[in-house]
Amino acid sequence: MFVLLLIPVLVLFGLGFLNPLWWMAAAVLVYGVTRLDRDRGGGRSRDDGSDLGNYRDYQERRDRRERWDRRYNRQHRARRRREDRQDREYRG
Repeated sequence: MFVLLLIPVLVLFGLGFLNPLWWMAAAVLVYGVTRLDRDRGGGRSRDDGSDLGNYRDYQERRDRRERWDRRYNRQHRARRRREDRQDREYRG
């Protein structure tokens, strides 16, 4: 895929000697490709089809969920203990 994008960039850069507008088109193409790659998660894909960006997204979601769980557990620990105690007394 990189080679397929490199060829149009080189052609546009070469045409830039005729008209500077082509250099601008090459710069926009390079910017778009790098921006797209960054939005997908950064690094290149491995040959086995897995993408490092997907794993980073998973890690961020997991960390966010763990932080939320810790915060929620801390805030509502006393209420849960009280409810558990009331349940035991009611059943007992």
